[in-house]
Amino acid sequence: MPRRGVKRHPDWLEPDWGVPGVGALMSTRAGGASAAPFDSLNLGEGLGDDAGAVARNQAAWASSIGAVPIVLKQVHGKRVVRLAADASQLATRGFVADASVTTQRGLACSVQVADCLPVLFAACAGQGVAAAHAGWRGLAAGVLEATLEALCDAAQCGPSEVACWLGPCIGPHCFEVGPDVLRAFSVGPADDAATGFKFKGQGKWLADLPSLARQRLSAAGVRKLHGGDWCTYSQPQRFFSYRRDGTTGRMAAAVWLT
Repeated sequence: MPRRGVKRHPDWLEPDWGVPGVGALMSTRAGGASAAPFDSLNLGEGLGDDAGAVARNQAAWASSIGAVPIVLKQVHGKRVVRLAADASQLATRGFVADASVTTQRGLACSVQVADCLPVLFAACAGQGVAAAHAGWRGLAAGVLEATLEALCDAAQCGPSEVACWLGPCIGPHCFEVGPDVLRAFSVGPADDAATGFKFKGQGKWLADLPSLARQRLSAAGVRKLHGGDWCTYSQPQRFFSYRRDGTTGRMAAAVWLT
């Protein structure tokens, strides 16, 4: 098993939620082997990057977290999978899901992003963890609520006993959306000020993914909310952004039991 803390890049983000027995880490674009436009720590496959560079990046990432990161085939839905089998089998299974939960040490719940919101969950007594990929479609579909329910069931705890960390995503000053997104959240144009949307003009709104996530998690009973302060779109030197660049890499957020 990889050793905890090996070659951990100082630019990467580590949640400061203070949950005992839980490790968590979010990569940035720093510390990898990929060339532009995937420079440098691209962890995503099938994007046009050199396969050898991606493999080296993934190996460096896995060695830094001290657990086996289980990568999902994300589809902007709300399916949650429970990670409980042998790690060597899980690593190659390729679950089609947008969230995972585990109570097993040695496995890391992991999601990949390049503008969508990564959300990490930890039962505060350290008995279970989860990770969710939450773009606007997943948020509207209820991926965070589904992940919270799955973690509470697996860890035998209540929502108030769960801490959540919101990672980097496209920020509220950059994420332009149309009325279809408002409809997905059952929001009318006149309700935008209080619901995470701000009218921009000409049939467009600015969406605040972290605010929408906080609202939904709070309504579900979560009281310990952290993070959500970074914008992938406006920090090109630090974060990948699909909306900004089109062809670009993927970052990862992972959480595991130590």
